[in-house]
Amino acid sequence: MKPLTEQEIRTAFVNCTKGEAKRLSVPRDLAERPWEDLDFLGWRDPRAPDRAYLATALDGRPVAVALRSSGAAPSQARRSMCSLCLTTHTGGVSLMVAPKAGKAGQQGNSVGAYICDDLACSLYLRDRKDAGPGARLHESLTLEEKIQRTITNLAAFVANITG
Repeated sequence: MKPLTEQEIRTAFVNCTKGEAKRLSVPRDLAERPWEDLDFLGWRDPRAPDRAYLATALDGRPVAVALRSSGAAPSQARRSMCSLCLTTHTGGVSLMVAPKAGKAGQQGNSVGAYICDDLACSLYLRDRKDAGPGARLHESLTLEEKIQRTITNLAAFVANITG
């Protein structure tokens, strides 16, 4: 993924107002992020831990979504799987809920998905971050195929938000 600037991120939000996008917390360390290893940039708001954000490029243009974390998966003793990268965690997956874009979102409609708590899916896929024993299931897919599957899953999630 090519590096995104703060301005590109703020203008890419599809499910919040321009004012909300202007006020939300964007990471200050954008220049230090491992962009070459990211399929999307995900972060949590340090002032509001239940708020998370995700920015990526789909069809060559930046797209960002605001999320709310509803907490960890139902049973923290059981392993849960991220619906984007298919990494399993014990207590490291949360239901992330995004208001739908436009009028549907203003009416309270939302879309949810179980996603890695720290939004580091790209790093788990590439073994740049360890989710613990058994986190990655053995698959015959290549890394590129796993990355493409994650991007496809992300694109479907974003399409549900914008559709």
